[in-house]
Amino acid sequence: MEADMKDAAIATTGHNMPPDPIDTALEPFGDTISEAENWLDGEPVSNDDQMKAVDTLTRSIKEAIKAAKAGEESEAKPVYDQWKSIKARWKPTIDDLDRIKNGLVSIVSDYKRQKAVEQAEAERKAREEAERKRREAEEAARAANAGDIEAQRAAAEAQEEAEIAQARAAAASKGKVKGMRTVTRYEITDYKAMLHWIARNRKDDMTAFLDEWARLNHRDVSADGLLVWQEKEAF
Repeated sequence: MEADMKDAAIATTGHNMPPDPIDTALEPFGDTISEAENWLDGEPVSNDDQMKAVDTLTRSIKEAIKAAKAGEESEAKPVYDQWKSIKARWKPTIDDLDRIKNGLVSIVSDYKRQKAVEQAEAERKAREEAERKRREAEEAARAANAGDIEAQRAAAEAQEEAEIAQARAAAASKGKVKGMRTVTRYEITDYKAMLHWIARNRKDDMTAFLDEWARLNHRDVSADGLLVWQEKEAF
């Protein structure tokens, strides 16, 4: 008896879940969907009776699609509205922080650019100095007689100076200005020349562009090389 009471309690609480909205939306179309799947066996329509039957199923499936989309929108709308509300509430704060950040970047940008130029020049000079010291050390090592202690000492000193110069060059290369990045910018100076270059060297890119242009404009524009026609198709 106790077990029966527990089962009854479970049945009235945990198992009394609302139906899935997808199931609810498609419930009127269950037979139609099954029948449509039976038709999709790889064989095309070959007579008028089959055509009429498929057209009837197609109209019903379109209604099923409409019902599914309506159910999707109904279920998603509260979440979407909440998402939009949250975005709208945060937007002024984020926009203002962006303005502050952009202002700070603006007032320090010129100084950082100049500093980056100076550091790049210092790095170049340090590399040149390291290379010069390296050559001098190699020359001193080649010229030093093993029996000449002074020459050996001079070669060792030149090598030590070369190593110090190399360390300075390495340190100079690490001294980058923080908050700077390298950006690549561009400007088209001759559209015709660029178009010809793309046609010669990047034909696939040109084809992709022309395909997309034709897709967007074929209804409104009559262009050389573009053929437009109309034909019937099932929908």
